[in-house]
This record gives sequence, structure tokens and C-alpha cells, in this order.
Amino acid sequence: MTTRFAGNRGIYLAAGTAAALLALSACSSSDSGTSSSDASASSSASGTPKVTGTVEVFAAASLQESFTTLGKDFETAYPGTKVEFDFAGSDTLAASITGGAPADVFAAASAKTMKTVTDAGDGSGTPATFARNQLEIATLPGNPQHIASLKDLTKSGLKVALCATTVPCGAAAQTALTASNLTLTPVSYEQDVKSALTKVELKEVDAAVVYQTDVKAAGGKVDGVNFPEAAEAINSYPIVALKDAPNPTGAQAFIALVNSAEGQKVLTEAGFLKP
Repeated sequence: MTTRFAGNRGIYLAAGTAAALLALSACSSSDSGTSSSDASASSSASGTPKVTGTVEVFAAASLQESFTTLGKDFETAYPGTKVEFDFAGSDTLAASITGGAPADVFAAASAKTMKTVTDAGDGSGTPATFARNQLEIATLPGNPQHIASLKDLTKSGLKVALCATTVPCGAAAQTALTASNLTLTPVSYEQDVKSALTKVELKEVDAAVVYQTDVKAAGGKVDGVNFPEAAEAINSYPIVALKDAPNPTGAQAFIALVNSAEGQKVLTEAGFLKP
């Protein structure tokens, strides 16, 4: 499995929806006597396309950890297949797709960003929400500036990073600030949520507004501060197969994995809210 970032393209894996679910069950169920190869053979015999090749998934940067895990699960279920990811800001990925970049699946961090792709006629079918995410303030370890609220980020001399407002995490942050009648001028606007988080990890800023999932993934590199206004700006994450997908069968299989019980477990453990 290959992971790419900041707008680089990834390549993905072929599969059928029913086959994906069968193989996934074979891998995750401890009391099942059916192996993934048995499931593959069974699906082939029943006329369901066999899972082979690669699948290219364009996914929001905040999905990096959970989708990387799902990619490994997918490749385990279907030996010889390959999943490659392009993780970046949803708006950057949407622009690449509408500009003609080949991909099989698009998973965005907001319905608005997904609409850019579907309005251009590049989606295949109706996008389905598979998870939600809530904002959190990431601070330096130990929270030396004693940040306890969104309002605290407006203190004079405090260095804060935000996502650009064109990025879902930035738009959500602005929604929360507006709901609180707060004005915040950050020292930098970042093009994806991981870049904003990195600013804190490198101690270039005192805090950043990111997602709960990013704070969790960072472990001890940052501390997290919840704030009530985040409830006003929860982002839904939609996923869709793309109209000109090089591997449409694989696209449907990957989406089936994301929506399966096993896929939802991975997302929940990463800190995502249920759809």
C-alpha cells in the first residue's frame, strides 16, 4: 500500500461490493472457517467480479490514519491487490478530480466539498455519509499557555494556526468562531488539517484548531482542549465512487469496506463520530 500527500495521486484496488464484505468477514471473524481466498473463489463462482489490481483513493487528510488501516485490511483480505492513497485538503483533491485527475474513490471532509465534485458530474451514484468529525484545540504538551476555551485563542501574543477557510476544517473553525462572536487572526492559514497540527508539534505556534481525530492520532505530541462551540460545526464525511474511475469495481469494494461494521469500528476507534 502506498500513501501520498499534498495533492499527489494514489492508485487503488479492484473489487466487488459483495466480495469485499465476504472477504472482510473472513478476515475479522474469529469463529469463521472461511478464508479470504475461499471467499474470493466463492464470489468468482457466483459471478461476482474477483477483487484484483489497484484502487486509487483521494481522501481528506484527517482520514490518514484510519484509511491507512483500512487499506492494509483490504490488501490482507485480497492477497495481491494494492491500495494507494492521496491524502490532502478536500478542496485540493476536489479540484484535482474536476480537473481530470484519475481516481476511483473520493472521501471528503464536508458535504460542500463533495458537492464540488458531484456538481461537475464527476461522481457515480449518490455520496453516502460514513463518519462525522468534531473540532478540538491542539496545544503544546502540558498546555503551557493555559488555553481553556475558544475565546482564549484570541489573547494578544498567542500564536495560532487555522486551516484555510476553503478547507473543511477551516470552514468549521470559522463557523464556531462566528457562533461565539469571536474574531481570530491566525499567524498562518494551512492547506490541510495535518499541516495545522504539525505547526503545534514543531512548536511554531501555541495552538491550532484541528479535529478530535488529529489530536488523538498525535498522541503525546499535543494536548487537546474541547470547547462547546465545536458542537455547532460538526463536519459530515461523504464518500463516492467516481464516474471515470479506472477501477469501478474496486471503488465499490473499498466503499463497502468503509461502510461495513469492521470499517466503522476502525473509524470509531480513531475518534470519528458515527454517521
